[in-house]
Amino acid sequence: MDFSFTEEQQAAAEAARGVFAGVAPDAVPSPALTAGAVAEDFDRALWARLADADLLSLLLAEEHGGAGLDAVALCLVLREAAGVLARVPLLEHSAALAVVQAYGGQELRSDVLARAGRGDVVLTAAAHGRTGHDPAELAVSARREGAQWVLDGTQTAVPWAYDADLIVVPAGAEAGRTVLAVVPRGHAGVGLAEQYSTSGERLGELCLDSVRLAERDVVEAEGAWERLRELLTVGTCALALGLGTRVLRMTSEYTGKREQFGHPLATFQAVAVQAADRYIDLRAMEATLWQAAWRIAAQAPGALPVAGDVAVAKIWASEGVRRIVQTAQHLHGGFGADVDYPLHRYHAWAKQLELSLGPAAAHEEALGDLLAAHPLA
Repeated sequence: MDFSFTEEQQAAAEAARGVFAGVAPDAVPSPALTAGAVAEDFDRALWARLADADLLSLLLAEEHGGAGLDAVALCLVLREAAGVLARVPLLEHSAALAVVQAYGGQELRSDVLARAGRGDVVLTAAAHGRTGHDPAELAVSARREGAQWVLDGTQTAVPWAYDADLIVVPAGAEAGRTVLAVVPRGHAGVGLAEQYSTSGERLGELCLDSVRLAERDVVEAEGAWERLRELLTVGTCALALGLGTRVLRMTSEYTGKREQFGHPLATFQAVAVQAADRYIDLRAMEATLWQAAWRIAAQAPGALPVAGDVAVAKIWASEGVRRIVQTAQHLHGGFGADVDYPLHRYHAWAKQLELSLGPAAAHEEALGDLLAAHPLA
């Protein structure tokens, strides 16, 4: 069994490191000092560099101008992005693009894929439901009226909703089916209300009031919503891993230099034990992430459906990143809360990632349901 990454996956990670090398985590105002959003738009200059490095088209096939890579490569890039708190919709854009490519109709693919791969069109996804606690596919209804689809409902906490050109929205249709509607932000009947994330980013409450879309803009293929949800969740785990890795490195550097009683903090047994526990968390987050990403990429059979591996990865990511930043705050002392020091930003982002797409408890419940439905021999 070979656990190493392919040359193409490693090349994507290396390209990402080059693009993100000059990104400063504190390039925008601190969320602790900002009443509203830390910025009105995402980092467009960084977005352009990602496009130039072909990292926006990572999952697209070569015929659409992409690299033809997989979820593992995407997670490697997202891990690098989180290390510098990159303010770009890379996860949502890439996941939505991959699903449109795999499940969308020919007309939709022709219109969206190449332009989105170049970064000219920005995609995001609405996956949090009406309240953030209910299933996203039940928050919006979709019904046919002649040759059109009509959408009604509300999705909360849509990332980059004010900045994206297209929003991919799951919606419940007849017979319990879920379709994915590709909704232009400025379309008739589309309304947005400002919301703010823990990390200080501007989100949007998306309200759809009798929004009419052509058939070409609705993805009806079975499995499309499940794939989008899996990619978004495993990508969130990759962001948590990248953030946790950077925070643990910051903690190591600080405790190695900070002295008490004439000795570095890192030499104290109590400090070393806490750091070792967080290192174990990080390795567990990493192992479960790559297992889930590989299952998505390879569609390999297993004792449980892919959703089981995704749930395990999200459980570890949610719990692990929370413990890592809490320990970092404790070992940094007052520096952890100092707004002139970047750790408080990582803490805010970690809390956002922990709860995004469901906290650990929600995924533990989903995993229990899967185990009940697929008893292990």
